[in-house]
Amino acid sequence: MKEAKVASQMLNGHEELIQPRSEKIPCFLFLETLMAYTGDGQNLVTENVTVVEGEVATISCRVENSDDSVIQLLNPNRQTIYFKDFRPLKDSRFQLVNFSNSELRVSLTNVSVSDEGRYFCQLYTDPPQEIYATMTVLVPPRNLVIDIQKDIATEGEEIELNCTAMASRPATTIRWFKGNKELMGKSEVEQWSDMFTVTSQLLLTVGREDDGVPVICLVDHPAVKDLQTQRYLEVIYKPQVRVLQNYPLQGLTREGEPLELTCTAFGKPQPTEVKWLRVDDEMPQHVVVSGSNLLINNLNKTDNGTYRCEASNAVGKSSADYMLFVYDSRAGDEGSIRAVDHAVIGGVVAVVVFALLCLLIILGRYFARHKGTYFTHEAKGADDAADADTAIINAEGGQNNSEEKKEYFI
Repeated sequence: MKEAKVASQMLNGHEELIQPRSEKIPCFLFLETLMAYTGDGQNLVTENVTVVEGEVATISCRVENSDDSVIQLLNPNRQTIYFKDFRPLKDSRFQLVNFSNSELRVSLTNVSVSDEGRYFCQLYTDPPQEIYATMTVLVPPRNLVIDIQKDIATEGEEIELNCTAMASRPATTIRWFKGNKELMGKSEVEQWSDMFTVTSQLLLTVGREDDGVPVICLVDHPAVKDLQTQRYLEVIYKPQVRVLQNYPLQGLTREGEPLELTCTAFGKPQPTEVKWLRVDDEMPQHVVVSGSNLLINNLNKTDNGTYRCEASNAVGKSSADYMLFVYDSRAGDEGSIRAVDHAVIGGVVAVVVFALLCLLIILGRYFARHKGTYFTHEAKGADDAADADTAIINAEGGQNNSEEKKEYFI
């Protein structure tokens, strides 16, 4: 018996075909062409098939350069599914799609994992030739569930979330997102028979900005696309407090004028109590507090100090301070006058300094041009002596005459 020569090659673009789609997954997600060469020039051709559980798979046995030899298809148990256009097998899920001298094409509906295996194409030649196609069945996750450790979390607390994808084949890949930001989780895979259950754990420290933000568990699997589930975070936090000055809107707080402050507080849950107090002193009797507002109609310097607004809820307490300094009634005007005086004085000083510098430069240049010459008339007559001895005698004689010793400075 001659041996059949079997070759295989991948179809172009098979990687794109196996990507999950948003629509219904077709049965041929991945194809691999297999070919058997017969001695008489006939080529037996088939393809491997990847199909999603519950969908329809199509198995094709084709003959190139056919000489009308008989074709039959067998299941993994080597039971004949079709002999030419006749179906001996009683499984009605197998249906004839096409039969000719060059092709036997059969469909299998409602595919299950038990249908996975090798399907044999046989060509009745001398000797008979055989080639097989492998059917792979994908099973998408049956359930995708997020379990959160605490339905309500407190700001700054670390919470645990678990996402479980059950009974898939092959095992799924789970990805986490908080809003649009991807987070890293830790996955564990359990295998039950031919099925896989994957659980991914995410540890997340929450802040007030996470309140109402969705945490998404998304599945990557070749049998399904965009399978995801999500949970919205609920985070409680203590109040955030601010003190606003309503009057005066700008400028100084001066004697005799009013002061109005408003305390704003926001938290989750909303603050149950907002109160004003004076730090390190008692609240003046003429201060009017109405809810979150504080009013002083007639300021005086005894009102100086730090005023604090406190707000609290079930999570905690927060506060904000306002420091009050009361100025004299004319503090703003006098300050303006002093500012003008200082500017004038500064200008005058600058002019004087500039004038003095100019004067110093002029005097310096004058004295540099008129240097003095210093003369003395000591040893007068020594210049007229005939020799050195006579000059010394004349010089000594000249020193004794003190009246002739004069100095001139020109």
